[in-house]
Amino acid sequence: MCEVLQIARSTFYYETEIAAQKEKEKAKEEQELKEKIRKIFNENRKVYGTRKIKGDLLKAGHKVSRRRIGRLMEELGIQSKYAQPSYKPVSSRPNEESVPNVLDREFQVDEEMSVLVSDLTYVKVGQHWNYVCFLIDLYNREIVGYSVGQRKDAALVQRAFASVNRPLENVKLFHTDRGSEFKNVAIDE
Repeated sequence: MCEVLQIARSTFYYETEIAAQKEKEKAKEEQELKEKIRKIFNENRKVYGTRKIKGDLLKAGHKVSRRRIGRLMEELGIQSKYAQPSYKPVSSRPNEESVPNVLDREFQVDEEMSVLVSDLTYVKVGQHWNYVCFLIDLYNREIVGYSVGQRKDAALVQRAFASVNRPLENVKLFHTDRGSEFKNVAIDE
């Protein structure tokens, strides 16, 4: 490869030696930093997080990012007492719903207005967030109904259906991401 690149073999070995030396220096620096982080953490009743540790390191003349401190704390297996993650039990798994996924990613439809899909998105208007609900016909990917509102609720979805100017009797399947605004009696009806 050195012949193809027209460089001396000694250059290759010199560069790889320098790279190995830099790696050793970085590993040594990381180890020293870990020791300082552990010392600061233990001296402060194991309550300091990345912000306060960063401040103490800065006072000692070490400029280190909070992300790096967090990574090193994770490697050390230490965490602030105030940042302990709480256990939140999940009642059911996300894909174990009473209504199965009938569409199952079959997006090719042969009949107009037979399959409608819907989703919500949000947009910032002035200083406030507003929500937009779209109803899309999978036959031709046309937006057949929509509504806009300040609340993400069933009324927003109902207004989207009310805006459709085609007969809804042909709709065989209505597919959503199963958000809470779609899971209610009014939408089921």
